[in-house]
Amino acid sequence: MNVQIEESWKQHLEPEFEAGYFSRLTDFVRFEYANYTVYPPGKLIFNAFNSCPFDKVKVVIIGQDPYHEPGQAHGLCFSVNDGVPFPPSLQNIFKEIESDLGTPPPKSGNLTRWTEQGVLLMNATLTVRAHQAGSHQRKGWEEFTDAAIRHLAEERENLVFILWGSYAQKKGAMIDRNKHLILTSAHPSPLSAYRGFFGNRHFSKANRYLTEHGKEPIIW
Repeated sequence: MNVQIEESWKQHLEPEFEAGYFSRLTDFVRFEYANYTVYPPGKLIFNAFNSCPFDKVKVVIIGQDPYHEPGQAHGLCFSVNDGVPFPPSLQNIFKEIESDLGTPPPKSGNLTRWTEQGVLLMNATLTVRAHQAGSHQRKGWEEFTDAAIRHLAEERENLVFILWGSYAQKKGAMIDRNKHLILTSAHPSPLSAYRGFFGNRHFSKANRYLTEHGKEPIIW
């Protein structure tokens, strides 16, 4: 199957595109886009991969679902388009960055500036029906994104995996902690941010690790 995705990722994920589950997933996604409002726009489904090639990845942040309200999702977890109000989780991420690094919140919630520095902002499920959180879960996306994590974990060294909440932590359970830095805490959602997300200092910890391993730190 000829999937329109960045070339280095295509080389690593080619076996997934030929798997039976991916064919079924493709049929499902095409039907959903043809019959319902689905986010993100079709051309941005693989935006996380297209904006951060395999060999450029330094940090991986794992989300769960794309935002499901109009104008928000553009294929990067926790990120919203320019001019869109910050969702609560993103507000809390910026609060923690300010507390951790002293960097004031930006004007825009578009995190493309992170991906250009090597931050893979990948949701576990890459599409969602409008207003219906979780509507595209267990259709095959999880197998695909598990494969992406597995390739990074096995074929790269000294990456930072940031896993917020139990869902992301389960998804990253197979990552070798001797090869990579694993940062875990509560999710930045308002439901859990005060139970361990605030004060986790993940942004400074990630940068310290990158610097120790000869990599440029991220300008968060």
